[in-house]
Amino acid sequence: MSNANLFDLTGKVAIVTGGGRGLGKAIALGLAGAGADVVVASRKIENCEEAAREIEATGRRALAVGCHLGRPDQIDALVASAHDAFGRVDIVVNNAALSPGTLLHESSPLLFEKTYATNTLGPMLLASRCAERMRDAGGGVIINVVTTGAFRPGAGLGLYCSSKAALHALTLVMAKEWATWGVRVNEIAPGPFLTDMMAPGAANPEFTARMYDSMLIKRIADPTEIVGAALYLASDASGFATGTTVTVDGGISA
Repeated sequence: MSNANLFDLTGKVAIVTGGGRGLGKAIALGLAGAGADVVVASRKIENCEEAAREIEATGRRALAVGCHLGRPDQIDALVASAHDAFGRVDIVVNNAALSPGTLLHESSPLLFEKTYATNTLGPMLLASRCAERMRDAGGGVIINVVTTGAFRPGAGLGLYCSSKAALHALTLVMAKEWATWGVRVNEIAPGPFLTDMMAPGAANPEFTARMYDSMLIKRIADPTEIVGAALYLASDASGFATGTTVTVDGGISA
C-alpha cells in the first residue's frame, strides 16, 4: 500500500458518538473526508442532522441518530439503525461524554451514576455490540476518546476524570479480548480543545490555571487538530497498533 492510501477509508462505515459538535463533529467530518460513510449520534438530534448535512455535502453518506449513550436500549437501537442503513460498521468512535464540574463532596450518587453511565458503561456496551458484529464481518476498529485527565486528574473534575480512567482500563481489556476477532482497540487522550467543556464558566478555574502552567504549547487547540490522530487509528496506517494511547495535549503529559 502506498503512503497516499494509508489513511483511505473508502468503503468503510463509522459510528461517531457525540458527533453533533465539538471533537465528535470534527472527527466525523474528518472520517468522511477520508472516504467513510458516517453515522452521527448524540443526544441532540438537531446537531446530528446538521453534521450529517455537512457530511453529505462532501459526497459521502450520513445518518443522524438521536442516542443517549447512558441508556442501553438506545445503544442497541443505534447499532441496529447503522446496520439497517449501511449493512455494516467498521469503525466506532466513542466520543460522547458528560463532564460535571463538581467537587467530590458535592457530587450526588445520581450524578455519579449518570456520569459513569455515559462515560464508561455506554462506551463499553457500544463497543461490545459492534465488536461482535465486526468479528463476524472480518474485523474492525474501536477508538475510545478518554482525556489526559484520566492520568493526571484535577480538582473539580473527579467524576469525569475517574470515569475516563475506567474507560482507559476497559480499552486495554477490549484490545486483549478482541484481538483474535480482528478488532483493534485504541484510544485518544485529548488535552484542552475549544469545545463546550472549555467554554468560559464551564471549566474549573484552578484546574485551567494549572493546565496552562503545564502546557508546552501555550494555547487551546482547535477541534480539527484531533482529526489526524483519529484518522491514524481508524485506518490501515495503524494496522499493527492495538491497546495504544495517542495523546494530543499540547505537551501536558511531557
